[in-house]
Amino acid sequence: MSAGRNADVRELQIPLQHRSPSLPALSLAQRPWPSDTEAGFLPQHGGFWDHFIATPEPKYCCEACRLVLCNPRQTECGHRFCETCISEQLSKPNPVCPADMEPLFKDKIFRDVCCNREIMALRVYCRSEKNGCKEQMSLQQVMDHLNVCPYFEVPCPLGKCKEKMMRKDIPEHLSWKCKHRETTCEFCMHKMAMTELQKHKETVCPSFPVACPNHCTFPSILRSELTSHQHECPKAHVTCSFIRFGCNFKGLNQDMRDHESNFASEHLRLMATRNTTLEAKMEDVKGELLERYKVLPGLSSRLSETESQYEEMRENNRQLEQKLTTMQNLMSSHSEKLLEMELELRSLRTIREEVETLRGTVESIRSRVATLEGGRGGANPATHTLGSLETQLSRQDDMLSVHEIRLADMDLRFQVLETASFNGTLIWKIRDYKRRKQEAVASKTLSLYSQPFYTGYFGYKMCARVYLNGDGMGKGTHLSLFFVVMRGEYDALLLWPFKQKVTLMLMDQGQARKHLGDAFKPDPNSSSFRRPTAEMNIASGCPLFVAQTVLENGTYIKDDTIFIKVTVDTSDLPDP
Repeated sequence: MSAGRNADVRELQIPLQHRSPSLPALSLAQRPWPSDTEAGFLPQHGGFWDHFIATPEPKYCCEACRLVLCNPRQTECGHRFCETCISEQLSKPNPVCPADMEPLFKDKIFRDVCCNREIMALRVYCRSEKNGCKEQMSLQQVMDHLNVCPYFEVPCPLGKCKEKMMRKDIPEHLSWKCKHRETTCEFCMHKMAMTELQKHKETVCPSFPVACPNHCTFPSILRSELTSHQHECPKAHVTCSFIRFGCNFKGLNQDMRDHESNFASEHLRLMATRNTTLEAKMEDVKGELLERYKVLPGLSSRLSETESQYEEMRENNRQLEQKLTTMQNLMSSHSEKLLEMELELRSLRTIREEVETLRGTVESIRSRVATLEGGRGGANPATHTLGSLETQLSRQDDMLSVHEIRLADMDLRFQVLETASFNGTLIWKIRDYKRRKQEAVASKTLSLYSQPFYTGYFGYKMCARVYLNGDGMGKGTHLSLFFVVMRGEYDALLLWPFKQKVTLMLMDQGQARKHLGDAFKPDPNSSSFRRPTAEMNIASGCPLFVAQTVLENGTYIKDDTIFIKVTVDTSDLPDP
């Protein structure tokens, strides 16, 4: 609904007396007046079709549909349009005003509130005029009048009837015309809809008289008493009650008494034979029970042994779980040590390269010094001078090594700070996915650590850890992604344990941008979120973050590169 309409009215097509010459002339009886079920106020398209008492002035008519304006909009050139009409004009390519062919611009069209107020004050006849209503009112009062107008057409209030009638005819319709009106069954006095009465009588009415299905002498029986009548009906077909003893007589209920009196001795003989058979079976069962009773002590002892073995297995299982927990803790600590070793190896590689460079430089200087010594022919002052030069050169080499080590450390710190994020969001770009994945499969490099990122310049220090070939339950099938809290320089000023919401996400590099993500709230009792005492805490996250089939068959890998995003909620973090 547009901003220019009231929120409590719904759109509805309503006829209007004033019309464009191009529209067909509708008589009062032909106009499509709304029903009560669609009792709205505004037309769905164009202006008002109401029957105005006085012909509206041209300034109140739309330049497009020529009807009285509905939610009027005024253009830059001064012409007025209905809201739906101007929207239709603006939807065309290069829209122009149909009145003066001036170009139309959406941002230069505004609501004409004054004109709308004047239109709402225009006097109209009731929309139920064709049904006999003679009321007159302002356009603004139409809806209030229609809610009580006795000539307004409304549907049957019962909801099931599709007939429509004037509001004043509802009592008569509900009294004797409506097929769904409530009525009472004259047999059981149960109330129901008129359409259900006949089916009720024919199928379920308990007091409805029905004929006996056996066609006995009773003319009619209540449906509720039919079941009990079947047991007493002389024409009912029954079976001898001694059928379980071997009597096969079947006949009418009226013949059963003669059968029972004439075959009493035969029934007794059948019962005696059955009794003898049962006694023999009881003896057999008794002997079988005695045999089974002898086996019970052995079964009882075996059951006791099984219970003791079960208890031992439970105890062994408990010990194994404890060992497994210990192993997991050891593996976590080893992972931290491996991370430290990786960091040390990186620094050692840099130092090694610098030492090799310095060694080549020293060898070059020594060869030059040797050349100088040979040219001077072993003069003692020169030899002494060269020795002092070598000593100074050695000192300069040592100082150069120290400076280069410091420079390398500063360069490493600068690189970390340059790529660090201080808003709680990490975008981690992992290149050479296939090579790193193969290294993980071959157990050369099981996991990778991201650069650190922070929740603020003085906030928590964190990083991400990924297992490209999975870890734990996801090993070999999934990519496992974890969140790590690291030891920072301002931990003493922060609140512990770490409680911020963490969102892990694998970025989709395709057009669909269907990123895969998961989020969790840290467990305050977990050691992973307490203040770090080592370089970093135990990682926490999702071993089954994303299946490798989903990762490698989608658009998450592009140019052998994947992107991982980690977001930490910083909205409720206090200043340190």
